[in-house]
Amino acid sequence: MRILGIDYGKKRVGIALTDEEGKFALPKAVISAGPDLADEIEELAKKSKVKKIVIGESRDYGGRENPLIADIHILERQLKEKGFEVILEEEYSSSVEASRFQGKNERHDASAAAIILQRFLEKNGSR
Repeated sequence: MRILGIDYGKKRVGIALTDEEGKFALPKAVISAGPDLADEIEELAKKSKVKKIVIGESRDYGGRENPLIADIHILERQLKEKGFEVILEEEYSSSVEASRFQGKNERHDASAAAIILQRFLEKNGSR
């Protein structure tokens, strides 16, 4: 079963997908954040036969929720209403890590989503 990962941002949203067996995560796309975001994610998820979505949970270095979390919870609710199982996964430093591997480019957010998704897989014994 494939799982979709999301690195949420106010302007851009990184998308990652697992392989068919759900063992490793790969960057997929970067889409613009906007009012139709949940619909765009739903379309991507359905094309890839995804039932489970992992969203990076945005917190500060002290573990406190940061301002992005309100928007993340809205997206979480919208995706649950569309029938997806949605899980929040700590996204601590995923963007920094993605930049270290590849620099900052147009695929950066998708790579951060893959890092978030891979952490989820490793934590849940998928490797």
